[in-house]
Amino acid sequence: MAGTVPMLAPGRKSSVSSPATNESPAVKWVLIAAAGLVLFWLIALPLIVVLTEALKRGWDVYWAALTDPDAASALRLTLLVAAITVPLNTIFGVAAAWAVTKFRFRGKGFLITLIDLPFAVSPVIGGLIFILVFGAHGWFGSWLSDHDIKIVFALPGIVLATLFVTFPFVARELIPLMEDQGTQEEEAAITLGAHGWQIFWRVTLPNIKWGLLYGIILCNARAMGEFGAVSVVSGHIRGETNTLPLHVEILYNEYQFSASFAVASLLLLLALVTMIIKSWLLRKNAH
Repeated sequence: MAGTVPMLAPGRKSSVSSPATNESPAVKWVLIAAAGLVLFWLIALPLIVVLTEALKRGWDVYWAALTDPDAASALRLTLLVAAITVPLNTIFGVAAAWAVTKFRFRGKGFLITLIDLPFAVSPVIGGLIFILVFGAHGWFGSWLSDHDIKIVFALPGIVLATLFVTFPFVARELIPLMEDQGTQEEEAAITLGAHGWQIFWRVTLPNIKWGLLYGIILCNARAMGEFGAVSVVSGHIRGETNTLPLHVEILYNEYQFSASFAVASLLLLLALVTMIIKSWLLRKNAH
Protein backbone atom coordinates (compact mmCIF):
# COMPACT_ATOMS: atom_id res chain seq x y z
CA MET A 1 0.00 0.00 0.00
CA ALA A 2 1.29 3.46 -0.88
CA GLY A 3 2.65 5.38 2.08
CA THR A 4 3.02 2.29 4.27
CA VAL A 5 6.24 2.16 6.30
CA PRO A 6 7.78 -1.33 6.21
CA MET A 7 8.10 -3.05 9.57
CA LEU A 8 11.44 -4.39 10.70
CA ALA A 9 12.01 -7.61 12.55
CA PRO A 10 13.01 -7.21 16.19
CA GLY A 11 16.73 -6.59 16.62
CA ARG A 12 17.24 -5.46 12.99
CA LYS A 13 18.22 -1.89 12.12
CA SER A 14 17.05 0.08 9.14
CA SER A 15 19.50 0.25 6.24
CA VAL A 16 18.33 3.79 5.48
CA SER A 17 20.72 6.25 7.07
CA SER A 18 19.77 9.72 8.17
CA PRO A 19 21.36 12.62 6.24
CA ALA A 20 23.51 13.44 9.25
CA THR A 21 25.38 10.13 8.95
CA ASN A 22 25.98 10.24 5.19
CA GLU A 23 29.04 12.48 5.34
CA SER A 24 32.36 11.11 4.17
CA PRO A 25 34.96 10.00 6.74
CA ALA A 26 37.12 12.97 5.78
CA VAL A 27 34.40 15.44 6.77
CA LYS A 28 33.84 13.59 10.03
CA TRP A 29 37.49 13.68 11.02
CA VAL A 30 37.84 17.33 10.01
CA LEU A 31 34.95 18.24 12.29
CA ILE A 32 36.35 16.16 15.15
CA ALA A 33 39.80 17.74 14.69
CA ALA A 34 38.30 21.24 14.63
CA ALA A 35 36.34 20.59 17.83
CA GLY A 36 39.41 19.11 19.50
CA LEU A 37 41.53 22.08 18.48
CA VAL A 38 39.03 24.54 19.92
CA LEU A 39 38.79 22.59 23.17
CA PHE A 40 42.56 22.41 23.46
CA TRP A 41 43.01 26.13 22.74
CA LEU A 42 40.24 27.37 25.06
CA ILE A 43 40.35 24.81 27.89
CA ALA A 44 43.35 22.49 27.95
CA LEU A 45 46.02 25.08 27.09
CA PRO A 46 45.01 27.58 29.82
CA LEU A 47 45.01 24.77 32.38
CA ILE A 48 48.48 23.71 31.29
CA VAL A 49 49.69 27.31 31.54
CA VAL A 50 48.30 27.67 35.07
CA LEU A 51 50.03 24.51 36.31
CA THR A 52 53.29 25.35 34.50
CA GLU A 53 53.48 28.88 35.88
CA ALA A 54 52.49 27.71 39.37
CA LEU A 55 55.41 25.26 39.50
CA LYS A 56 57.86 27.40 37.52
CA ARG A 57 59.92 28.39 40.57
CA GLY A 58 59.77 25.03 42.31
CA TRP A 59 57.73 23.26 44.93
CA ASP A 60 59.03 25.41 47.78
CA VAL A 61 57.65 28.61 46.27
CA TYR A 62 54.44 26.81 45.32
CA TRP A 63 53.90 25.47 48.83
CA ALA A 64 54.80 28.80 50.43
CA ALA A 65 52.12 30.53 48.33
CA LEU A 66 49.48 28.00 49.36
CA THR A 67 50.35 28.13 53.08
CA ASP A 68 50.53 31.93 53.20
CA PRO A 69 48.14 33.24 55.91
CA ASP A 70 46.30 35.44 53.40
CA ALA A 71 45.83 32.51 51.03
CA ALA A 72 44.59 30.31 53.87
CA SER A 73 42.16 33.04 54.93
CA ALA A 74 40.90 33.39 51.36
CA LEU A 75 40.37 29.63 51.11
CA ARG A 76 38.46 29.53 54.41
CA LEU A 77 36.27 32.44 53.34
CA THR A 78 35.57 30.87 49.95
CA LEU A 79 34.51 27.58 51.53
CA LEU A 80 32.46 29.38 54.20
CA VAL A 81 30.56 31.43 51.62
CA ALA A 82 29.86 28.30 49.58
CA ALA A 83 28.73 26.44 52.72
CA ILE A 84 26.20 29.21 53.43
CA THR A 85 24.92 30.01 49.95
CA VAL A 86 24.58 26.52 48.48
CA PRO A 87 22.13 25.15 51.12
CA LEU A 88 20.07 28.36 50.97
CA ASN A 89 19.90 28.26 47.19
CA THR A 90 19.05 24.56 47.32
CA ILE A 91 16.05 25.25 49.56
CA PHE A 92 14.98 28.17 47.37
CA GLY A 93 15.47 26.22 44.15
CA VAL A 94 13.41 23.25 45.30
CA ALA A 95 10.63 25.52 46.63
CA ALA A 96 10.58 27.63 43.45
CA ALA A 97 10.56 24.59 41.16
CA TRP A 98 7.79 22.98 43.23
CA ALA A 99 5.67 26.16 43.06
CA VAL A 100 6.21 26.71 39.33
CA THR A 101 5.56 23.12 38.23
CA LYS A 102 2.94 21.90 40.68
CA PHE A 103 0.63 24.92 41.09
CA ARG A 104 -1.21 27.42 38.94
CA PHE A 105 -1.15 30.99 40.21
CA ARG A 106 -0.95 34.54 39.00
CA GLY A 107 2.54 35.86 38.57
CA LYS A 108 4.13 32.53 37.63
CA GLY A 109 5.75 34.07 34.56
CA PHE A 110 7.05 36.95 36.66
CA LEU A 111 8.56 34.50 39.15
CA ILE A 112 10.34 32.65 36.34
CA THR A 113 11.65 35.97 35.03
CA LEU A 114 13.05 36.83 38.46
CA ILE A 115 14.74 33.45 38.66
CA ASP A 116 16.43 34.10 35.31
CA LEU A 117 17.41 37.68 36.20
CA PRO A 118 20.99 36.92 37.38
CA PHE A 119 21.67 35.28 34.02
CA ALA A 120 20.80 38.54 32.24
CA VAL A 121 22.39 41.02 34.67
CA SER A 122 26.15 41.47 34.95
CA PRO A 123 27.51 40.25 38.31
CA VAL A 124 29.17 43.65 38.74
CA ILE A 125 25.75 45.31 38.48
CA GLY A 126 24.46 42.85 41.07
CA GLY A 127 27.24 43.89 43.44
CA LEU A 128 26.53 47.59 42.83
CA ILE A 129 22.90 47.02 43.77
CA PHE A 130 23.95 45.89 47.25
CA ILE A 131 26.30 48.89 47.53
CA LEU A 132 23.41 51.23 46.70
CA VAL A 133 21.17 49.52 49.24
CA PHE A 134 23.53 48.72 52.12
CA GLY A 135 26.54 50.99 51.50
CA ALA A 136 27.49 53.98 53.64
CA HIS A 137 25.54 56.30 51.33
CA GLY A 138 22.87 53.75 50.43
CA TRP A 139 19.24 53.47 51.40
CA PHE A 140 19.90 51.76 54.72
CA GLY A 141 23.49 52.96 55.19
CA SER A 142 22.75 55.46 57.98
CA TRP A 143 20.56 53.04 59.93
CA LEU A 144 23.14 50.24 59.65
CA SER A 145 25.90 52.61 60.77
CA ASP A 146 23.88 53.79 63.76
CA HIS A 147 23.34 50.18 64.86
CA ASP A 148 26.95 49.13 64.10
CA ILE A 149 25.86 46.56 61.51
CA LYS A 150 28.24 45.85 58.63
CA ILE A 151 26.85 44.40 55.41
CA VAL A 152 29.11 45.54 52.58
CA PHE A 153 32.88 45.08 52.95
CA ALA A 154 32.11 42.19 55.30
CA LEU A 155 30.94 38.57 55.20
CA PRO A 156 27.18 39.36 54.92
CA GLY A 157 27.70 41.41 51.77
CA ILE A 158 29.81 38.68 50.17
CA VAL A 159 27.16 36.10 51.00
CA LEU A 160 24.37 38.30 49.57
CA ALA A 161 26.28 38.93 46.35
CA THR A 162 27.05 35.23 45.96
CA LEU A 163 23.43 34.32 46.65
CA PHE A 164 22.31 36.70 43.93
CA VAL A 165 24.52 35.26 41.19
CA THR A 166 23.97 31.60 42.12
CA PHE A 167 20.31 31.26 43.05
CA PRO A 168 19.04 30.35 39.54
CA PHE A 169 21.16 27.20 39.18
CA VAL A 170 19.19 24.74 41.30
CA ALA A 171 15.78 26.10 40.27
CA ARG A 172 16.66 26.18 36.58
CA GLU A 173 17.92 22.59 36.73
CA LEU A 174 14.75 21.31 38.41
CA ILE A 175 11.98 23.24 36.64
CA PRO A 176 12.29 21.52 33.20
CA LEU A 177 12.76 18.14 34.87
CA MET A 178 9.69 18.48 37.06
CA GLU A 179 7.62 19.84 34.17
CA ASP A 180 8.44 16.75 32.11
CA GLN A 181 7.48 14.46 34.98
CA GLY A 182 4.09 16.11 35.41
CA THR A 183 1.86 15.76 38.48
CA GLN A 184 0.35 12.31 37.95
CA GLU A 185 2.39 10.56 40.64
CA GLU A 186 1.71 13.28 43.22
CA GLU A 187 -2.01 13.15 42.43
CA ALA A 188 -1.97 9.38 42.82
CA ALA A 189 -0.24 9.76 46.19
CA ILE A 190 -2.93 12.20 47.32
CA THR A 191 -5.68 9.73 46.44
CA LEU A 192 -3.86 7.17 48.62
CA GLY A 193 -3.93 9.54 51.58
CA ALA A 194 -0.42 11.00 51.46
CA HIS A 195 0.17 14.55 52.63
CA GLY A 196 2.58 17.34 51.65
CA TRP A 197 5.88 16.20 53.18
CA GLN A 198 5.13 12.54 52.52
CA ILE A 199 4.53 13.31 48.84
CA PHE A 200 7.75 15.30 48.60
CA TRP A 201 10.03 12.81 50.39
CA ARG A 202 8.57 9.60 48.93
CA VAL A 203 7.44 10.65 45.44
CA THR A 204 8.96 13.92 44.21
CA LEU A 205 12.45 13.78 45.72
CA PRO A 206 13.35 10.30 44.40
CA ASN A 207 12.38 11.48 40.90
CA ILE A 208 14.48 14.65 40.99
CA LYS A 209 17.44 13.57 43.12
CA TRP A 210 19.99 13.42 40.29
CA GLY A 211 18.89 16.73 38.80
CA LEU A 212 18.97 18.26 42.26
CA LEU A 213 22.52 17.05 42.91
CA TYR A 214 23.60 18.32 39.49
CA GLY A 215 22.15 21.76 40.25
CA ILE A 216 23.86 21.82 43.65
CA ILE A 217 27.23 21.04 42.05
CA LEU A 218 26.82 23.85 39.50
CA CYS A 219 25.74 26.25 42.23
CA ASN A 220 28.73 25.32 44.38
CA ALA A 221 31.16 25.74 41.47
CA ARG A 222 29.84 29.23 40.71
CA ALA A 223 29.85 30.21 44.40
CA MET A 224 33.53 29.32 44.81
CA GLY A 225 34.60 30.94 41.54
CA GLU A 226 32.52 34.14 41.59
CA PHE A 227 34.56 37.28 41.05
CA GLY A 228 32.56 40.25 39.75
CA ALA A 229 29.82 40.70 42.34
CA VAL A 230 32.09 39.71 45.25
CA SER A 231 34.79 42.12 44.07
CA VAL A 232 32.37 45.04 44.33
CA VAL A 233 31.09 44.33 47.85
CA SER A 234 34.20 42.84 49.49
CA GLY A 235 36.38 45.92 49.83
CA HIS A 236 39.46 43.79 49.04
CA ILE A 237 40.54 43.69 52.68
CA ARG A 238 43.49 41.33 52.73
CA GLY A 239 43.12 38.42 55.09
CA GLU A 240 39.49 39.32 55.85
CA THR A 241 37.22 39.80 52.83
CA ASN A 242 39.25 38.36 49.96
CA THR A 243 38.02 35.11 48.45
CA LEU A 244 40.36 32.95 46.37
CA PRO A 245 39.58 34.67 43.03
CA LEU A 246 40.17 38.10 44.59
CA HIS A 247 43.41 36.92 46.22
CA VAL A 248 44.64 35.67 42.83
CA GLU A 249 43.95 39.09 41.32
CA ILE A 250 45.83 40.91 44.08
CA LEU A 251 48.88 38.66 43.77
CA TYR A 252 48.92 39.07 40.00
CA ASN A 253 48.64 42.86 40.23
CA GLU A 254 51.60 42.83 42.64
CA TYR A 255 53.67 40.91 40.06
CA GLN A 256 53.79 37.81 42.27
CA PHE A 257 53.06 35.65 39.27
CA SER A 258 54.15 32.28 40.67
CA ALA A 259 52.12 32.84 43.85
CA SER A 260 49.05 33.96 41.91
CA PHE A 261 49.16 30.90 39.64
CA ALA A 262 49.75 28.66 42.65
CA VAL A 263 46.59 29.96 44.34
CA ALA A 264 44.77 29.72 41.00
CA SER A 265 45.69 26.05 40.90
CA LEU A 266 43.58 25.60 44.05
CA LEU A 267 40.57 26.87 42.13
CA LEU A 268 41.56 24.56 39.30
CA LEU A 269 41.64 21.62 41.70
CA LEU A 270 38.20 22.52 43.06
CA ALA A 271 36.90 22.79 39.48
CA LEU A 272 38.33 19.40 38.55
CA VAL A 273 36.72 17.80 41.60
CA THR A 274 33.43 19.42 40.60
CA MET A 275 33.72 18.09 37.05
CA ILE A 276 34.53 14.57 38.27
CA ILE A 277 31.48 14.56 40.53
CA LYS A 278 29.36 15.98 37.71
CA SER A 279 30.52 13.26 35.28
CA TRP A 280 29.86 10.58 37.87
CA LEU A 281 26.33 11.89 38.40
CA LEU A 282 25.66 11.94 34.66
CA ARG A 283 26.79 8.33 34.32
CA LYS A 284 24.79 7.33 37.39
CA ASN A 285 21.69 9.05 36.03
CA ALA A 286 22.14 7.40 32.62
CA HIS A 287 21.99 3.96 34.24
